[in-house]
Amino acid sequence: MNQLADVVAEHEQVVEVSALLPFLSRAAVRWQLDSGRWQQPSHGVIVTHSGPLTDIQRLRVAVSWAGPGAALAGLTAARLDGFEGFTDRNGTSIHLVVPAGWSSRRASLDLPLVVHYSRLLRPADIHPVKQPRRTRIARSLIDAASWMPTARGAQAVLAAGVQQGLTTVEDLADVTQANLRLRRRKLIACTLADIAGGARALSELDFTRLVIRAYRLPEPDRQRRRKDSHGKNRYLDGCWDSAKLVAEVDGAQHMDPLQHWDDMNRDNDLTIGGYRVLRFPAWLVRYHPELVAAKLRSALRRPR
Repeated sequence: MNQLADVVAEHEQVVEVSALLPFLSRAAVRWQLDSGRWQQPSHGVIVTHSGPLTDIQRLRVAVSWAGPGAALAGLTAARLDGFEGFTDRNGTSIHLVVPAGWSSRRASLDLPLVVHYSRLLRPADIHPVKQPRRTRIARSLIDAASWMPTARGAQAVLAAGVQQGLTTVEDLADVTQANLRLRRRKLIACTLADIAGGARALSELDFTRLVIRAYRLPEPDRQRRRKDSHGKNRYLDGCWDSAKLVAEVDGAQHMDPLQHWDDMNRDNDLTIGGYRVLRFPAWLVRYHPELVAAKLRSALRRPR
């Protein structure tokens, strides 16, 4: 019975019947269910207690219900790997990815499931160790971006995943390139390029065309050079001297801890010098210039 206890504990009390049979007869399993000591939320899936399911138990039940080849995916899988700041509309959906052509012969499950079908669900996309079974973080975030209700939400998911240090632009790009049928594939690829390159990917002409001229803002001094407190030359993406305002366009390199401190140090120097600094991710400038323009216009109307 110690072996049985180990199996139950390892699976957090959500066990498939086949895993119990080496230790118990079918009659013994049926007695536990009939007596109310255990519960059976789905055919072939046993929960070895009678109370409410925990969040992790609900996820395990969902994966077991979906069967071999399925995995937790999207925001559901990403949250398990530490992704923060994003929820579904109702906040409780459990996202599953299953191979195309999958069908369940089991009865419906009393859980808020969202089942996604994929023609490209490779073994390499599934984490080999982590439980409950789920996609690797790069695949999880690309799927989440593809499934988000808005393009802006998709871009925010990608930027946040890199910013939180959970994956790299390169890993996200590999997943994107492998899936020719990916929804929003072009948008995702372009956004990843902007996240990686920041102002280098978003040229001066793009910034001027998309934000300054399109929304009739005063022309800034582009790539203005100034010396910091250590005498090092610094280049500002946009500077309005009369308003004491600086705009900076950031990419993934600005999320590196050393680069982040370098940015803060430069911002501190500018603040001491009487300037205000507004920072924008490159993908936001390219795809939502109206938001950037609104912030700049508001700041320009309130000069120091």
